[in-house]
Amino acid sequence: MSGTAVITGAAGALGQAVVAEFRHRGWQVVAVDRPGPALDGVAGDEGVHAVPAELSSRDEVQRAWEEVDRIGPTDALVALAGGFRPGSLADLTEEVWEELWQSNTTSVLWCCQAAAARMADAGGGTIVTVGSKTAVGGKAPVAHAVSKAAVVRMSELLADELRPRGIRVNCVLPSVIDTPANRSWMSADLAARAVAPAAIAAVIAFLAGPDSAPVSGARVPVYGDS
Repeated sequence: MSGTAVITGAAGALGQAVVAEFRHRGWQVVAVDRPGPALDGVAGDEGVHAVPAELSSRDEVQRAWEEVDRIGPTDALVALAGGFRPGSLADLTEEVWEELWQSNTTSVLWCCQAAAARMADAGGGTIVTVGSKTAVGGKAPVAHAVSKAAVVRMSELLADELRPRGIRVNCVLPSVIDTPANRSWMSADLAARAVAPAAIAAVIAFLAGPDSAPVSGARVPVYGDS
């Protein structure tokens, strides 16, 4: 597969794995994340272009896609950018609620809007979003689970709306991902069951590629036993 994939949250642990997987499959990658050394490090690889942006702002997203346009057409969007904050209902503050809604939900909406407009003009494309296992069931911090549940429903709605324009939208549902940050707090049992970022990246790349052409509007669990 060749083309240009825009990957948001590219500087994170999962983002780096997704960038590597797409490059392995021959895609040109536009890595989008907050500016900083982590993004600069990802962009040091051949075929990877960095575009720094604050994705909760619609104006910033539109500006970022103007940079993307100069690199190549948006054939695929992988909307990974997001955040997590633990805490109970009693601990929840307006700041945490707003932070997670903006990072997990609003950022996906504006990126899908920018990408879909370009894909529609070009005759089609693919979008993969990231929800969460807790978005569809189980115990979880309310702000994180609700913001991710909105991503899942948004993905289903966009799949229906954009299908006539040749754009497929699917959502993956991870749980605990085996990253250095998560290893710092996981028990040995949970660490043994956590899913490697590379395994999730392979599923995302499949959903963005031609072999998944019949699939749109799917919620794809990628949580294994975690």
